[in-house]
Amino acid sequence: MFRVRYVMPGDRDFWFSLDRHLSTEGFDEKVTTRRGYVLLKDEEPVGILRYGLFWDEIPFCNLLYVREDARGQGGGKILMEHWEQDMLSQGYSLVMTSTQADEEAQHFYRAIGYRDCGGLVLNNRPYAQPMELLMVKNLHAERYNI
Repeated sequence: MFRVRYVMPGDRDFWFSLDRHLSTEGFDEKVTTRRGYVLLKDEEPVGILRYGLFWDEIPFCNLLYVREDARGQGGGKILMEHWEQDMLSQGYSLVMTSTQADEEAQHFYRAIGYRDCGGLVLNNRPYAQPMELLMVKNLHAERYNI
């Protein structure tokens, strides 16, 4: 039913139908560095995930987006689990993400093992927004009973 693969150049139009924050150069970089994924449902693209490195060393999920008509079916969790496994295979043991304090996504992230670790308040335009909740997950938590 669901399958995850790395983003490819042919995904450009679909990608930008969901991601309004990434530049075209940024998209090309995600393709080249394999820091973006596409979620497929019955081979049709329905979601995306892109990440970078916080402090140049901790994988940070910058965007997880599943099309409205495909939500509530487990695809977001599958996409996150795929990313986490990929990060483990690359030798990372800690991953991060964030969401605005007024968004429901915080509950999703907590349900899949992320813990609050701080917040960021930006009051200056054009970046003013509700507080950004920073969240972290230890990918070896079961090893350490965390």
